[in-house]
Amino acid sequence: MNVNKVRACCAIVIAMMTLDAVAQSKPIAYPSKGQSAQQQQKDDGACYSWAKSNTGIDPTTASAAPPPQGGPAVGGGERVGGAARGAAGGAVIGAIAGDAGKGAAIGAATGTVAGGMRARQNKRTQEANAQAQSQGAMSTYYRAWAACMQGRGYSIQ
Repeated sequence: MNVNKVRACCAIVIAMMTLDAVAQSKPIAYPSKGQSAQQQQKDDGACYSWAKSNTGIDPTTASAAPPPQGGPAVGGGERVGGAARGAAGGAVIGAIAGDAGKGAAIGAATGTVAGGMRARQNKRTQEANAQAQSQGAMSTYYRAWAACMQGRGYSIQ
């Protein structure tokens, strides 16, 4: 198994764990001193503002997935690079076999496919890393929010 496949597998596992953690990450505040629902809502808003200003993290933007990178030419040059490497290798093999041009064409096509695979693996890894970073930010925010709510007399789970 090559390094890129291992990275892609790790990225997928991290993304799945992160998505599961995001769904379970917001702590629950229980009014342990008999606070009314209206008071709890008021305290929640105050703690939201306090945690946001003290951590610099806004949970409404931090939990949103980053916009996908790339467009029709997804790959950031991996396909072109793969085609060039494949053409060079194919030309060498083709020259040995007697037809360098045909070998270069076959190598370029194969290199383009390999470059596309590499581009997709890199994109999956980047998405998983962005998701993990977002989860870390949310965890920091929720720790601050929980500290504020505990200070106002709530039990946090």
